Amino acid sequence: MEEVKLLGFWVSPFSIRVEMALKLKGIDYEYIEAQLPIKKCPNIVKYNPIYKKVPVFLHNGKPIPESLVILEYIDENWKDGTSLLPKDPYQRAMARFWAKFMDEKCLPEVVKLCYDSNYEVKVKAMGELQELLKLLENELIKDNNNIFFGGENKVGYMEIVSILITYWLGVMQEVLEVDILNKKEFPNLCGWADKVISCSFMKENLPPREKLLAIYKEYAQPLVLPNNELSQ
Repeated sequence: MEEVKLLGFWVSPFSIRVEMALKLKGIDYEYIEAQLPIKKCPNIVKYNPIYKKVPVFLHNGKPIPESLVILEYIDENWKDGTSLLPKDPYQRAMARFWAKFMDEKCLPEVVKLCYDSNYEVKVKAMGELQELLKLLENELIKDNNNIFFGGENKVGYMEIVSILITYWLGVMQEVLEVDILNKKEFPNLCGWADKVISCSFMKENLPPREKLLAIYKEYAQPLVLPNNELSQ
């Protein structure tokens, strides 16, 4: 018997990525909700002492951190059933590239927009994020490599990874009352996002929108003009 555990947090899109991969593969696992504050959670400190973040995947007692690393490990170790990454080597490489683009380029701007208290930083982050989303929009237009929906109109690696943009960003937009990802400027990206979150598998495994809204309304920093600008 293999022992599979996931240390996660229900608000984290990165934890949800791993849960989705496990369910898509049909892998039995034990879910352990991390205690707050996460950086001081005993299990997180023990199994991910470098970053002190969720998710942490435990396979027969061996810990693996970082959601993208975990997804590839799951796909390589459990080859039966649904494949997460495309089978074609070039398509796999491009899927990895755009996954890293979301996490390394888009995520920092999302974090600034949501949590930074400085108005100018938030406005700059909003502009940077829109420019980054234009690159993703253009890639969707010319998606000859079929890395989105795996070329077979099914949920796979990119759909799971993209929930940061296709689901969480929409929640943050509503909380912050900003308009970043919209159908006028990003028709293909919004269309793809609608397809992703309307899949029955995705709807069954995404946290309820109302619960996420309540959490982000509590912790997100609103986009408010400085007093001197409000008075002008």
